[in-house]
Amino acid sequence: MIFVVLIIVVVLVLFLPSWWANAVLRRHRGERKDYPGTGGEFARHLLDRFGMGHVRVEATDGGDHYDPAAKAVRLSPEHLDARSLTAVTVAAHEVGHAIQDHRGYAPLAWRTRLVSVANSAEKLGVGLMMFAPMLLLATRAPVGGLIMLLGGVMSFGAAALVHLVTLPVELDASYRRAMPILASGYLPRRDLSPARHILTACAFTYVAASLSSMLNLWRWLAILRR
Repeated sequence: MIFVVLIIVVVLVLFLPSWWANAVLRRHRGERKDYPGTGGEFARHLLDRFGMGHVRVEATDGGDHYDPAAKAVRLSPEHLDARSLTAVTVAAHEVGHAIQDHRGYAPLAWRTRLVSVANSAEKLGVGLMMFAPMLLLATRAPVGGLIMLLGGVMSFGAAALVHLVTLPVELDASYRRAMPILASGYLPRRDLSPARHILTACAFTYVAASLSSMLNLWRWLAILRR
C-alpha cells in the first residue's frame, strides 16, 4: 500500500505541474481585441524601449526562449502572432531574459556556460550507457557495469544541475523583470493577477523538470551504492 501511495505521489509531483501550466496557458489564449498588438509586437516594443534594438524577434518551433548567443527573442507562432494575455505575458518573460543579458545578470551567464558543458556531459553519458552493455558482453568484466553507471550519473546529473540553476533565473525574469513591466500600465488591472498565474505556471514546469532530473539521478546513485 505504501509503495502504491509513493508511486502516486511521484506521478503527481512530476506531471501535475506541467498539466496545470498548460491548462493556465490555454485558459488565457483567447483573442483580446482591446490589446494594441501581438506578443511579437509587444516584445519588439519592449526591446526598443530598453535600448535593445539589436535584439531580434523571431518565430520558432522549439519553444519560447531567449538566445543570448544570437541575441534573439524567439516565440512560438501562437505567441508571436496572437493578441492574448498568454502571448503578451510570455513575450514579456522572454524580454526579461534579454534584459538580464543586457544588464550583465551573472546567473544567466552562468547558466549559458553551464548548459554548454552539461550538454556535452549528457551526450558523453548517453554514449557510455550505450557502449557499456557491449563491453560487458564482450569482456564479462564488471567494468562495463561501472561505465554504464558513470554514464547515467553524468547524463542525469548534468540535467539536474542545469535545471537547478535555471529555476532562479526563470523566477527573476518573471517576477523582477516581466511582472513590473506588465504592471506599469501595459495591462489592465484585472489582467495582472492572471498574468502572475501564467508566470507562476511557467515556473512550475521548471520545478517539475528539476524534480524529474533529481529523481533519475537519485536512482542511479542508489544503484551505484549497491
